Amino acid sequence: MSASAIRRWAAVAVAALAAAACAGDGAETAVVADPGTSAAAEQQAGEPARPAPGPLGTVEIPADEAIQIRSLEAITGDVAFLGLPNMRSTELAIEDYGPIRGFDVELGTPLDDLCSSDGGQAAAQIIVADSDVLGVIGTSCSGAAVAAAPLITEAGITMISASNTSPALTSDLRGNAGQNHSVGYYRTSHNDLFQAAAVAQFVLNELGLATAAVIHDGDPYTQGLAHAFADAFAAEGGTITGMSAVNKDDTDMVPVLTEIAAGTPQALFFPIFQPAGDFIADQAPGVPGLENAALLASGGLLNLNFLALPQTAGMYLAGPDTRFGNNANRSTGRTTEEFLDIYQERFGGPPAAPYWAHAYDATVLLLDAITAASYVEGDTLVVDRQGVRDYLSSVAGHEGLTGTLTCDGFGDCGAGRITVVENLGGEENAEASMSNVVFSYAPPAE
Repeated sequence: MSASAIRRWAAVAVAALAAAACAGDGAETAVVADPGTSAAAEQQAGEPARPAPGPLGTVEIPADEAIQIRSLEAITGDVAFLGLPNMRSTELAIEDYGPIRGFDVELGTPLDDLCSSDGGQAAAQIIVADSDVLGVIGTSCSGAAVAAAPLITEAGITMISASNTSPALTSDLRGNAGQNHSVGYYRTSHNDLFQAAAVAQFVLNELGLATAAVIHDGDPYTQGLAHAFADAFAAEGGTITGMSAVNKDDTDMVPVLTEIAAGTPQALFFPIFQPAGDFIADQAPGVPGLENAALLASGGLLNLNFLALPQTAGMYLAGPDTRFGNNANRSTGRTTEEFLDIYQERFGGPPAAPYWAHAYDATVLLLDAITAASYVEGDTLVVDRQGVRDYLSSVAGHEGLTGTLTCDGFGDCGAGRITVVENLGGEENAEASMSNVVFSYAPPAE
């Protein structure tokens, strides 16, 4: 089957999914063929249409086995606050979706990306060694995806992340692929070019500050966002007084902060992770020249643990707009309020980071794609690998927990809406701070 024919087949399958498998009820419904083909006539006569396999081949799942997907998130270490809610949201999404054409979906043993290139690569090697794996939800961190995505997508496996935000993984939003873009990679999170624009506008227009400095830690996510912010800030009329880097395991930040302070910036933006972010927030106010600087961070530090630290009181943190109201995912019917109630009851508290709904939607999109790209032949489920990707590439107007999802040609499926919250301070206010929005940003097209 040609690529164009596969795309037509996947598009028609969307309609079949809405009518017969929206809630993953397990009905053994054959893939709907193009009504203009003889295959459709055969199906109407009781003979199910059987599309030819795509260029990536098929996975055949016997009646006594399950559909295999994998979770690849940061679930240990300092960034576990991000990966654990993602993994748990994936688990809940699989439960809500139910079997696909009578076949259970199995997540297997969760894999840890360690929020690092080495962790992503090691986990990817485990994944690609299993020829039955159809898709991966992850990674948590962009740096891990840079190493993992090429291996996973080259193996014909589809990958969709809830919290990767580096522009390098998708595009520059002007039609040019990022340097680390891999075909078969998608995400439901925002592109950090939007976050950079949001922070720049907030500092200049809301805080009224004309100068800023930036610190990153060399990670693809932190470095990419630091440079994107510097560009956006300058484009808006601001002045960047300096940019420096720290190591992820540094504890003494005074030398770098002293270098930064020489430019006497009015604002300091450090889009990094814990624990390095903890030390910068603690030490910056004691460095001459930074005593009065506004401190700002990004989604990498937007979590309950960081917000509870005393030195982070009054800080501003940017991240995805999580004001989801009571949105419902159209494929499962689950609403955000229901989801959060279930999550809190199951895991003993709210999600610690803001990408839980993105992970739920990412998982459902993958399951929708597998449904659309599959058919039952005898007692075997046959899934076309290329069909899974074609479905995701054609997603438009999908209503999820996060809102309306539409995938572009580089795998960006999420909205670009960003908020900035102000930390109220104190452990008792950490949860309230997550929703203490003081600035909102939406891309011009929205």
